[in-house]
Amino acid sequence: MTGIEYDDFLDRAYEPAATELVCTFRIEPAEGMTIEAAASRVASESSNGTWATLHVDESELTHLGAVACEIDESENEITVAYPTDLFEAGSMPQILSCIAGNIMGMKAVESIRLEDCDWPESIVSGFPGPQFGTGVAREKLDAGDRPILATVPKPKVGLSTAAHARVGEEAWRGGVDLLKDDENLTDQDFNPFEDRLAESLAARDRVEEDVGERKDYLVNVTGETTEMLDRVDLVAEHGGGFVMVDVITCGWAAVQSVRERCEDHGLAIHAHRAMHAAFDRLDHHGVSMRVLAQIARLCGVDHIHTGTAGLGKLANEDTPGINDWLHGDCHGLKPVLPVASGGLHPGVVDQLIDALGTDICIQAGGGIHGHPDGTHAGAKALRQSVDASLDGVSLDEYAQEHAELATALEKWGSETPR
Repeated sequence: MTGIEYDDFLDRAYEPAATELVCTFRIEPAEGMTIEAAASRVASESSNGTWATLHVDESELTHLGAVACEIDESENEITVAYPTDLFEAGSMPQILSCIAGNIMGMKAVESIRLEDCDWPESIVSGFPGPQFGTGVAREKLDAGDRPILATVPKPKVGLSTAAHARVGEEAWRGGVDLLKDDENLTDQDFNPFEDRLAESLAARDRVEEDVGERKDYLVNVTGETTEMLDRVDLVAEHGGGFVMVDVITCGWAAVQSVRERCEDHGLAIHAHRAMHAAFDRLDHHGVSMRVLAQIARLCGVDHIHTGTAGLGKLANEDTPGINDWLHGDCHGLKPVLPVASGGLHPGVVDQLIDALGTDICIQAGGGIHGHPDGTHAGAKALRQSVDASLDGVSLDEYAQEHAELATALEKWGSETPR
């Protein structure tokens, strides 16, 4: 028999193996508890420990204890290494139940935040990753090397199906690539899902024939899991190329199911992050947007909203750093296309591209539909602002010969709303 105690989960000299999942946490220990004591309890509770000393038969035990190893007391950061065998292959819910589960409510810590993960190949190999990723710009659209442009009809909800499709058609004709549902538009009586899908894609087809550019529609399939799968099938039947999923609110297991069904149809997944701030807004507790983006990439989304580098209306974390991770190597997974959204308009596009580069999707809602001359002009202004930025011409100079951009700059300048 052997005893298992909290000290068994702490080893500051430990070097994590390449096969282990290594997580970085920021913790504030509870009053009267050292950071080492708190770290050992985090490692224990998130793997195979408990509060009482245990006496178990070695012959009946698989050693799956995590190890709290690196501790930076000045930053209150700890590193915990987890053996791969602790996790069920390909199950994101089970992984998160370990590394972001009970530990979020432990008395041993005043607060705890999962800041980053170093995912080993042994875990990544159980996930499909994106089907298209950044390749959608060329495989499904005609954006080439410029940012993909998207818009959401405003107001967020309440437009009739006909009005929604009409706004989409005006935006497509003005130069945007993608029409997108907002996060809280699914299948309500004022704008039923299948009617909206059919009418919007019919408008898309008209625009494609007239302008000679591929366009598409990010239709929100979010719902109960089996309903989502039925909606994915409907999108494919109507000739759509994308679906949108509110990945936080519907849950990662549902995202994994949608990813599998989308591969059957060759559909790309646009991930909206509604509710993310419930996890990542506080800098000392919860789960960082960086980790949420990592999870989304493993589960297989092709786009995900990551912020605007401080240029939009929403609070942001390290958008450039998150985007770099989504674009970087992860054991062969395809990269994910970051989406910048929230309070954007033509007057800030040059700053946005300077901050985030061109391998992004720029989504503007009010910044298109609030244009004094309407949606079509607003879409043209957004496209003009991108063209100017890529040509290395200032927006003010470009606006001298582009009336739509000039009007947008006169209305909004280079500031964003709060």
